[in-house]
Amino acid sequence: MASSVFSLASATPSASLSSHDIEKGKLNLRNTSLCFKKEKNNPFMKTKSFGRISMVVASNVSRFEGITMAPPDPILGVSEAFKADNHELKLNLGVGAYRTEELQPYVLDVVKKADKLLLEKGENREYLPIEGLAAFNKVTADLLFGTDNPVIKQQRVPKNFAVATVQGLSGTGSLRLAAALIERYFPGGEVLISSPTWGNHKNIFNDAKVPWSEYRYYDPKTVGLDFEGMIADIKAAPEGSFILLHGCAHNPTGIDPTPEQWEIIADVIREKNHIPFFDIAYQGFASGSLDADAASVRMFVARGMEVIAAQSYSKNLGLYAERIGAINVVCSSPDAAARCRLCSILSVYFRVKSQLKRIARPMYSNPPVHGARIVANIVGDAALFKEWNAEMEMMAGRIKNVRHKLFDSLSSKDKSGKDWSFVLKQIGMFSFTGLNKAQCDNMTNKWHVYMTKDGRISLAGLSLAKCEYLADAIIDSYHNVS
Repeated sequence: MASSVFSLASATPSASLSSHDIEKGKLNLRNTSLCFKKEKNNPFMKTKSFGRISMVVASNVSRFEGITMAPPDPILGVSEAFKADNHELKLNLGVGAYRTEELQPYVLDVVKKADKLLLEKGENREYLPIEGLAAFNKVTADLLFGTDNPVIKQQRVPKNFAVATVQGLSGTGSLRLAAALIERYFPGGEVLISSPTWGNHKNIFNDAKVPWSEYRYYDPKTVGLDFEGMIADIKAAPEGSFILLHGCAHNPTGIDPTPEQWEIIADVIREKNHIPFFDIAYQGFASGSLDADAASVRMFVARGMEVIAAQSYSKNLGLYAERIGAINVVCSSPDAAARCRLCSILSVYFRVKSQLKRIARPMYSNPPVHGARIVANIVGDAALFKEWNAEMEMMAGRIKNVRHKLFDSLSSKDKSGKDWSFVLKQIGMFSFTGLNKAQCDNMTNKWHVYMTKDGRISLAGLSLAKCEYLADAIIDSYHNVS
């Protein structure tokens, strides 16, 4: 609503405006002159000058008027639509969060125990250093690279390489730190991301002003990996590009390269002098084994390659709202006769870590402490660590059981002869159904199954009891919607 402010000054003391001077909402100035006088400090004032009488008109139009409405988030918007649906058979398979067989959120028992121990210790809530909790940074690097890995052993006495670890705001924040590092110190550097990929990857690099392009990954004909296309696109990328790789349980497809294919990928990346950039969001949660899910990263490091790796503890410890993760940069230094190798690698290590801290400082200053202490305490305690591994196996096992049940239901109900075996070949919490947007719309509108429009479903949000219902929805949508 616009508002007006009038300031009047007459040429003579007796000059005035009566109620008759205002007719139908307009000023009748008659023989009186009018001045629209601009207020210097108010940007909303619009004025013109005509004489001794001044009139100031103010409008309360917002200076933010030019900001347009942002599109809804493609994943979080699914949950909002699901909540508004009252159908008794509705399913939310959009958000990647673990659910029990009763489709309820799950807090790990080991996390509850760690929480209780922290409360009993009475830990303070002081600020962490910019790089985060030291104990967390140590254990998170150990978990990713392995305590027997030379990159960890040489962390104390580096020889050829060392890893700079900085605690970040879960996977998203850790990726954002790395993107800022690329933008600042690799001008013109391009990131190659898989097609398709996690929905937030493009947002992160766009926000950091880092150029990106895509490499082929998903083959719709086989609902599998387009390995030849992937290799061809990585070879064709400009030398020194950053190749974003999903360390395990590719999101959204659930399709991972085989160990032999990982070896070829590493060969090509080294040949082209690219930099491997891993996103590790599901370590231990995909297969139930921390070591198996980190095998791809460890293989690259074992070859002596420099690596960037982002980690998250949202899935494997269920610390979604704690925002706990890390960015790791494995730095190497060539053997140079003119200078000390130890001094060289330490110099690179400290410089990289210092710049990551410099980027984090104006972005969020320092990371949260509570979730970091939970991770450090669980990994640092043998009994709690063993219990955590057992719970990860349980969660991964439930998802595997759901995957097998869904495959069995699809195979028994669909009489067309379609091969649904791709469901079993995929891994992790997601399955890429191969359904197009129209078919996904049918899943929601007719069957009340909420999912992302690219055909991804979260098996972590599915129960054994509802597999047959979901199979009916998929078969109907696949065969009856073009």
